[in-house]
Parts: sequence; structure tokens; C-alpha cells
Amino acid sequence: MDPSQTTITPHSQTTVTPHTQQPLVTRTYPSQLDLDAIIRRSSLAQKAWARVPLKDRLAIGTKFVDEFEKMSDEIPLELTLQMGRPVSQNAGEIRGTVERAKYMLSIAESSLADVSLQDTDKPGMRRFIRRTPLGIVLIIAPWNYPYLTSINSVLPAIIAGNSVLLKPSPQTPLTAERLALALDRAGLPENVLQVLHLSPSLATFVIQHPLVDFVSFTGSVIGGHTVEKAAVEATGFKGVALELGGKDPAYVRQDADIAYTAAELADGAFFNSGQSCCSVERIYVHESVYDSFVSKFVDIAKTYKLGDPTKLETNFGPVVNPEHAQRIRKQVHDAVEAGAKALIPEDLFVTPEIGNLEGTAYLAPQVLVDVDHTMDVMIVESFGPVVGIQKVSSDEEAIRLMNDSPYGLTSSIWTNAEKNTESQDAFLKLADELDTGTVFLNRCDYLDPALAWTGVKNSGRGVSLSKFGYDQLTRAKSVNMKVHAS
Repeated sequence: MDPSQTTITPHSQTTVTPHTQQPLVTRTYPSQLDLDAIIRRSSLAQKAWARVPLKDRLAIGTKFVDEFEKMSDEIPLELTLQMGRPVSQNAGEIRGTVERAKYMLSIAESSLADVSLQDTDKPGMRRFIRRTPLGIVLIIAPWNYPYLTSINSVLPAIIAGNSVLLKPSPQTPLTAERLALALDRAGLPENVLQVLHLSPSLATFVIQHPLVDFVSFTGSVIGGHTVEKAAVEATGFKGVALELGGKDPAYVRQDADIAYTAAELADGAFFNSGQSCCSVERIYVHESVYDSFVSKFVDIAKTYKLGDPTKLETNFGPVVNPEHAQRIRKQVHDAVEAGAKALIPEDLFVTPEIGNLEGTAYLAPQVLVDVDHTMDVMIVESFGPVVGIQKVSSDEEAIRLMNDSPYGLTSSIWTNAEKNTESQDAFLKLADELDTGTVFLNRCDYLDPALAWTGVKNSGRGVSLSKFGYDQLTRAKSVNMKVHAS
């Protein structure tokens, strides 16, 4: 989902701070004439940039990481004011951004190298496949992890020889500007990266522009459909990558370490107030450990400190805006009306500082039991701090329910595989049956940059990170040389 809140006019956007509901920054939109000129400058810059040797591009990428790390003291509060995550937790996004950037730089040479067919070439022939840049890549980034999601595509696209047009969410406009500043200080040539603040109609204009070759979108399923439709209606054929939503499930087997599993899954469900495409939103627990797991999970959920996200002691902040909070409250209310039981009283989290939570962007964590798949809370993405826990009697029932979803981003299985070969074998068998892009064992809600980040079904298509992320941002050019007559 992408329920960012801004005050939008035909000519500008104003970002509203979630916990204060006060305006933070305003950005003015360019005209279509200005955008056309920007895109043409991007095209000219890309042609020159593609001729820069890879080693020189990598040197700029390495310098970018250094420049970005120098901003580590400035970013946390600025990010909190834009999207509401507790300031104490924002260092993690900075570390993750650096980790992903360094990894993608480290594999660039091997990922972009020519693929030689020398072993099978006939005498007098030479054949190879070359990875060549696409041209202009438009990257549309979300607000919930703006640095992490942007770096997945921005840096590999640039290193591969593309130019980039980066459109941040109107909720987090300053994040894209910081990335651009760090790249500028690193020596990136002018116009290779340009930040665009756009209305929906202007975004469509850019998607459909004949000089834009590829669109990478991270956001809601509805947003993905809009981007896909705009690309299809453009002149010619345009590549589109879509990293969309999730309703990520977890399965707790009878041999799981309950204390460890409950703590990990609570973090996976409630970190960033549940506002992550890969946060855990539904948990299936074997009936033999169901009661003990639920009890432990609820105890952990009750320990969070909801409050002003600019204070270091706060570890649970608001969601992005009051409208989004109300949508989640309705999902919980509808589930309870249909027979679910809510285990956490909201008044546990009411403080004099916040007052009544109703009508604000503040939302307490919530755990629902007695749930089933007739309820939206187990089927429709919540993108917030609510999780349903359902009892199952077997691995087969768990897999059936985990796959009973229009989404397929990540899933996790929790079992005593570290000490039990039989459990590890069971995990691998179950992993093969899950319809998701990533399957975790005894962990969740994490992106390893060495692994392909991808989804199935309504979670989208395409790949970021890993060597396959470079494949998505380049095209294969086959070269067939007859060296001399035989």
C-alpha cells in the first residue's frame, strides 16, 4: 500500500509529519515542457555515461557510499519527521542501505562482464553476450523504507550505465534529494541522476515518454496496475518491474523454540508499525504449541512503548496518517464483528502525551485470534501493526492456508532445524510448496542483498538485488564474430 499523506495542488505537494499533522516541506511540480527538457538532458547524459569505463563508475559508486555515511547524523530525525518511524530505529535503514550498496558494487564487474562462449566456439569464430544499459530508468520509490528501496535500483542502474530519474513518494521527498546530493559529491556527472517531484498525471507523462526505457515501481498493487497501464499505453514497448504488496505468512511448527520464535515474529510484525511489504501479517501455529505461543507473543506486544517518535525512548511510532490508521481499525473491527477476538486493549497504550488514539495516526499493536480466511484481516494487506494468529493441525493445513492468498512476497517457517536433520528436511520440502519469492527458516522480514528480491502473484514481478538485479537493468546484446574465412 502507499497511503502517504500530502496536501496536493495542481502545482505542488506538501509533506505532513505523521505524529504532529503539521506541514514539513513543500515541493513544486515541473511543467510538462520542463519535464521533456529534463528527460532529454537525461538521455544525453546517459549516452556519455555509458562510455565511462566500469572501473570509473565503480569508483564514483564507492565514493557515494562514503558521502552517504557522512550524513548518518542528519538522516534519522529528518526521516522520522517525514514518515514517523521512531528516530532510534532509523540507523538500521542507513546501515542496510550501505550494506546493499557495497554488495551491489562488489558484484558489478562479474555481473556485467561479457558472457564468453569460447569453450564452444568453432575455429575462426568468436561469440559472446554483452550486458548493455537500457538507457533512461525511471524509479518510483515508496515512503516506508525510502533509502533501502531506492538503493536497490538506483545504484545498480547507474553502475550499469543507465541514467536515472528518481521519483520519491511525496511523503519522503528529502530522501531522494539526499541520495542525489551524495552522488553529486561523489562526482557523478550532471543529469545522470535527477530527482523528480511529480503529480500522478505528470508521473504518467514520464512513464509514457518515448525516451524513458524502463520503469521500476515499488508500492501498492493499485499503484502497480496504474504504472503497468500507463506503460502499456505508451508508444513502443517499455520494460516494467513491480515490487508490490504482501500478506506474508509464518508457520510455527510443533518443534519450534517458542520464546525465540515469538520474539522474532513480534518484531517482524510490528517493526515500523507493521508498515513493510514483507512484514508478518498472519501466523499459523501448530495446535500443540498454539496456546503457549499466543501467550508469549501477546506478552511481547504489550511491552512496546507508543509515543512521540522523535524521542529516543519511543520504540513504536504512528502509522503514516490518520486515514490509514482508521482503515486498519476498521479491518480489526470487522474481524471482531465476524467472530475474531482482540487480545490487546488499546487503552494500554494511551498516555497523557498522546491522549485518545482515535482520530490520530497513532495505532496500538493488535493481536487477533479465532480468525479465518473469510476475514479481510487474513486476506487483504493491512500494512499496519495488526496480526492474526490461526491454529492448524498439520504441515499440510499450514501450507494450504499460507498459499491461500493473492500475494506471494515472503513466507517463514519456524522449526528446530538447527539441531534436527529431519526438521531441516521438512523445511526444505515445505519451502518447495510455498508460492512466494522468498522463504525464510527461523527468521523473517529481512533482505539479503546476495539473494534475488522478487515476488509472485499480486506481489509483483521482476528482480532487484543479487546478480539478477543487474540483469533486469541491462539488456543482452549477442555478438557473433567471424574472425577469418575457414
